[in-house]
Amino acid sequence: MIREMTNNNKGLILLGVALFTQAMTSLIGGAVFYNPFVADGNIAATMSNMAGNAGSIHAGVILQIATSLVIIVLGVSLYRATAHINKTAAGAALGFYIFEALLHSVGQICVFCLAEASRLYAASGDAALVDIGSTLLTAREFAGGMAMIPFGLGAIIFYFLLMKAKIIPKWLAIWGLVTVPFVLVGVPLGVFGVSVPFALFVPYVPWEFFTGVYILAKGLRK
Repeated sequence: MIREMTNNNKGLILLGVALFTQAMTSLIGGAVFYNPFVADGNIAATMSNMAGNAGSIHAGVILQIATSLVIIVLGVSLYRATAHINKTAAGAALGFYIFEALLHSVGQICVFCLAEASRLYAASGDAALVDIGSTLLTAREFAGGMAMIPFGLGAIIFYFLLMKAKIIPKWLAIWGLVTVPFVLVGVPLGVFGVSVPFALFVPYVPWEFFTGVYILAKGLRK
């Protein structure tokens, strides 16, 4: 019994750490090492920015690849924590998380290739590279946007199971269940040019940080 309780506590700690880490690395990788160098509607300026900040772009790619790995760790942790409630649903949700991680990684490959094309463009001024850069940027945005579909589907399943397993309180689960569909639908729509107010995504943003800390504290407290 003591060993089982210890394993459960370790599982909660790992789950809390993975949830918080995934949110943090994704935020830093995008807000610090990618977004500042993207000039909306101006691919030439974007490529010039990336060529002059290749080290930051590469650091961001590494951080985002790490995020993909943490997403898989998170999915496995969530599966282990909730499979006793519904093994089939938890398995499906884990599959969605793995698919999200793969799409996320594909997007980062596009960013790395875009950085290389930007370096060549800065060195040669070849206008043909601008078209290549535009295609790579579009591919990155598409992969990132589409990754929100398996993420949202998996999250809805896992958040419901977390509530059923009483790992998080009902109000916290409802917060996630109500806000994550806006990400699931809104981000992919944005990829196809549909204007979606950013304010719709804001309520979900702190959920992963808050829930990660909550679960971690619960595991440590036990």
